[in-house]
Amino acid sequence: MLSARSLFQEILDDDDSFQLFCSIAASGETQGGWENGRIAALVPDGMRHLATKITRHGADEDKHGRLFNALLKKRGLGPVPVPPETDYTMLLEQRGIGLAHDKLRRDEPLTEEDILVYLSHSRVTEQRAADQMDMLVKYFGDHPEVGRPIRMICDDEENHLAYCHEELLRLARAGHGRIILRVLRECALEECRVYRDVSLAVMAHMGRILKWPKPKSAALAAGIHAMYAYERLGGWRRMVSLTMPERRDALGGPATSAAGVV
Repeated sequence: MLSARSLFQEILDDDDSFQLFCSIAASGETQGGWENGRIAALVPDGMRHLATKITRHGADEDKHGRLFNALLKKRGLGPVPVPPETDYTMLLEQRGIGLAHDKLRRDEPLTEEDILVYLSHSRVTEQRAADQMDMLVKYFGDHPEVGRPIRMICDDEENHLAYCHEELLRLARAGHGRIILRVLRECALEECRVYRDVSLAVMAHMGRILKWPKPKSAALAAGIHAMYAYERLGGWRRMVSLTMPERRDALGGPATSAAGVV
């Protein structure tokens, strides 16, 4: 029987599939760390109070990249090149979601609207990350090899999501509600497409590594397409709703260290 638990267990048990999984995850987190670092440096004067939280957001993602690389090192493995079709963050940027890297590389202050786009994009992608980490913690939170790192990453993702909710609600009250809702919807619908495409690509690579039979690969692809259909029909709305989180000022303190976790 196919299940998220059994699939991830297969990936975890095989060095080659584990190597690709951790490499994809580490690459995405490291890229997110760079993006947040640049955004923090370019925050417009009227929103400088957000700079420390954006810096913390980036530091957490850099830490996650180190954790995935440390898991590889612990097995005596190194990172492998990430296939372009599995690069979630790159594909989102290519589809115009979030802030373009060309803009972030320039030493020009961002606009207030840029920060609204950044927070809206983060609200959507952090929902996806939080959902994935919740699933991994549910099934593997007590695993002797990956349990502690994924619990730490899961807690950080909950903080990131809370931060996005709180800041977007504050900005909506300040008169930016219409643009926030528009950008959230655009981001969510495009993210669903990218996530489907990346999921199909990752499962295709895993299937080749693990030598899955064609019926199994076809069943997984059908499941991914079914999830996409559900999200297009309305599941995307969970990624755009805004509610005041229980965790207030979730990124108000310093980033936690990854030392001793792996």
